[in-house]
Amino acid sequence: MKHISTTSFKEVLDTEKNNSTVDFINVCTTVEYKEKHIEGVRSVPFDEIESHLGEFKGKKTIYIHCRSGNRSQKAIKILEDLGVEAELVSVEGGLLSWDAAGFQTLSLTKKLPLMRQVMLAAGTLVLLGYVLSVTVHSAFIFLSVFVGAGLAVSGLTGWCGMALILLKMPWNK
Repeated sequence: MKHISTTSFKEVLDTEKNNSTVDFINVCTTVEYKEKHIEGVRSVPFDEIESHLGEFKGKKTIYIHCRSGNRSQKAIKILEDLGVEAELVSVEGGLLSWDAAGFQTLSLTKKLPLMRQVMLAAGTLVLLGYVLSVTVHSAFIFLSVFVGAGLAVSGLTGWCGMALILLKMPWNK
């Protein structure tokens, strides 16, 4: 699997943005894309990538990024397995690296970013579990334990069940 640094990706994006044989895709969810994305990079959500296969015909190179780099690598594996013939390149570190480099991003929403919603919900549930365990019944401590375990799984795997639940909330539609 080929990788490219954020700085090199910015250079390629600046020079090749009008080249019809080169594609730049973001495999974040639609909500994440609306929160923050790179100008010139289009949204192809990871869970919809198979339905976009026709769009990749005739492409020589496809640069793929996400928030951190995990989903882009998985997307490349899927595209390879589906027979996409273009050179597939993963942007190292994704949007986190892009931000760290100080490059500009765009936003299509004023909503609280999804990961901040996750942190707010998780923190609130942990505090609620503790307070209820002290004031109502000691069994409420398991709410804090459950949320803590969920955060640990999310950190280890990159999969966040709470984020998936929050994506379905009306304010994220």
